[in-house]
Amino acid sequence: MSTRTPSGDGVTQRPVTKPAFGDDLLERILDSDNLRRAWNRVRANKGAAGVDGMSIDEFPGWAKAGHWKRVVNELETGRYQPSPVRRVEIDKPDGSKRPLGIPTVHANYT
Repeated sequence: MSTRTPSGDGVTQRPVTKPAFGDDLLERILDSDNLRRAWNRVRANKGAAGVDGMSIDEFPGWAKAGHWKRVVNELETGRYQPSPVRRVEIDKPDGSKRPLGIPTVHANYT
């Protein structure tokens, strides 16, 4: 495969001035607006349960019961241990299948 930079007056390359991920990445991930947007995408996509079997309808009650605060604390202190990912295959329009991993929030907090 050959790669080339296009020629012409309008071609400029963006200088790399800072790393793609800053020191505040975890803080940005755990930001309430970011989490709300992520949750809305999962709900809109009718997200499936992971290996823990928790449905999207069960998650809000689980989170409000204090389990989500424990997950955040574990993430912030480096103690979070992710659960296994549920593997499924999704049908593609051409008849083939695409592998998909469905994560869980935390299987130990049911």
